[in-house]
Amino acid sequence: MILNYIWVSFFIIAFLVAIFQSLTGNPEIFSLIVNSIFERAELGFKLSLGLTGIMALWLGIMRIGEKGGAINILSKLFSPLLNKLFPELPKNSKAHGSIIMNISANVLGLDNAATPLGLKAMKELQDENSDKETASNSQILFLVLNTSGLTLIPTSIIALRATAMAENNITGNPTDIFLPILIATYCSTLAGLIFVAIFQKINLFQKTILAYLATATMLIGFLVWYLINHKDQIEVISALTSGSIIFSFIISFILLGLRKKINIYEEFIDGAKEGFNVAVRIVPYLIAMLCAIGAFTTSGAMGYIIDGIGNFFSLFFNDIRFVDALPTAIMKPLSGGGARGMMVESWGENASQINSFIGKLTSTLQGSTETTFYVLAVYFGSVGIKNTRYAIIAGLFADLIGVIAAIIIAYIFWG
Repeated sequence: MILNYIWVSFFIIAFLVAIFQSLTGNPEIFSLIVNSIFERAELGFKLSLGLTGIMALWLGIMRIGEKGGAINILSKLFSPLLNKLFPELPKNSKAHGSIIMNISANVLGLDNAATPLGLKAMKELQDENSDKETASNSQILFLVLNTSGLTLIPTSIIALRATAMAENNITGNPTDIFLPILIATYCSTLAGLIFVAIFQKINLFQKTILAYLATATMLIGFLVWYLINHKDQIEVISALTSGSIIFSFIISFILLGLRKKINIYEEFIDGAKEGFNVAVRIVPYLIAMLCAIGAFTTSGAMGYIIDGIGNFFSLFFNDIRFVDALPTAIMKPLSGGGARGMMVESWGENASQINSFIGKLTSTLQGSTETTFYVLAVYFGSVGIKNTRYAIIAGLFADLIGVIAAIIIAYIFWG
């Protein structure tokens, strides 16, 4: 429902602003808006065509990893940590396995696998919940870990960037947002965990929890420290690291498939078919949002908003380039499709700005936050929870930290 309000609001606000523009000396504004809508519809279709191939490739690879046991390996790796984070659950609770597998699927970018696993986990958590209409501590923590969205492979964003760059013959590395998204989502996840731990009085200084968090934080901290002190090597390190890690995942998944003696080629084909279907389903949503955002932007409404935000932040900062990327960050908790449209819009005509500071920042912001309201509505709604307690506040706090981290990291990488 909220997406409906957002979409309609874009057009109504654009119409009202256009009336103001026409009355103040811009009689061509309505023609410009109509042309913009048609251009965005064509752009959405072109992007979707390229996206089809990339999504087919990645979901084919992910299918091999899933069948090869990649999720099970991650489940075993993180099981000791999650047992400590969910003390309310019995040690033999079925929810443990579903929680671990859902988070593992999210980390690997397996959205299609993550959603049914998440719904299954919520149902099993609800079985342990004494108050069936009020969210339990375990359900809130599980949802916040979902909305904070730690991501190793931001498949859809890389696919969109690769498609736009190929479509417009733009040179560059579509995966250069890989490390920034990884760092930003880690900050978001850590912030969400700390927020919930304070409310639920979870001792994060337990040896098991501390071992996991300290190891991850030191690795991320060392990476950021090294990049800050070797800024001249950031582009080389980012390209080498992102490329090598992603290709290593591909090889690892293939090796896992060989170990399991599955038909790797057939599994890839099955996954690729699913990727094709996913890309086709995205087409109408992408076109709808791009057209609405095109009208909103061309009318001048977006410019007024950005100018207002810019004037506010100029009171505190000298460099306010990041303000142009904030519409993507603001939209993401409300609508993934809307944020995706904002991101594409920031790339400019023919994706000419895709490798600019703003183009890379919006890509990072798109991958650093989650559609918090949608996730909470679907997951809580699936088990009939009416009182969500502080879940929304915790999820939005994690999103905020993810946005701040993404902006800081963008200045470090592409300043």
